[in-house]
Amino acid sequence: MNNDYDTPERTRERLRQEELKNNPFGHMKDGIDRAQYGSLVDLVGNLGWKGTLVLIIVIIVGLLLWR
Repeated sequence: MNNDYDTPERTRERLRQEELKNNPFGHMKDGIDRAQYGSLVDLVGNLGWKGTLVLIIVIIVGLLLWR
């Protein structure tokens, strides 16, 4: 596999898959929880940097308005 053409998303997914191959039962609960609730890594990866920035700003504004 040529790593020159790997995007950061593909690299993260490849590393995640390698980790699961090395220790398949150690992360069983994490996998079950991720399937049920989703994961922050997947959310941020799908949103991109602009979407993540908007999400952070919305959280900060929400916290400020809550007080």
